[in-house]
Amino acid sequence: MSKKYVVTLTDAQRQTLLARRAEPLTVRQRNRVDILLCAADGDTDAEIADDLGIATNTVARIRQRFVADGLDAAVSEKTRGGAPPKLDGKQEALLIALACSPAPEGQTCWTIRRLTERVVGLEIAHPVSRETVRRLLKKTSSSRGSSSPGACPRGSAASSSGRGKRS
Repeated sequence: MSKKYVVTLTDAQRQTLLARRAEPLTVRQRNRVDILLCAADGDTDAEIADDLGIATNTVARIRQRFVADGLDAAVSEKTRGGAPPKLDGKQEALLIALACSPAPEGQTCWTIRRLTERVVGLEIAHPVSRETVRRLLKKTSSSRGSSSPGACPRGSAASSSGRGKRS
């Protein structure tokens, strides 16, 4: 059975790949370069996949991308999808500072719902979901030197305002 996507490298393309191989590359980029060089030498997908420790489908996709879109498309990373972050660094810092501030009147601690309402009310960020606020606070759960996890350990803001102490 003949292959649908046959890799044939010109001398210039081969020299480009060999030069790229000498540069610092990610593992994925190095594998792509090696796939193209081996495929041009006539190795089968199974041999290439076995030598590099990758799946045969990966080898086939790289060959297909080379034939369809060219050398640069086959070696470089495609941009990955995904929504842009809802909050920038300054907004995240303000939200964390708000979470570490004393709780609202009549409350013992901040809830995710109240934090979200306050962030929107103070116009720190455009309307954000509670899940966005929750994920941010969970991401900042590292409290070095404290046994209490969370963005703001119970002892820091609570003890300075008189809350959280047991008598």
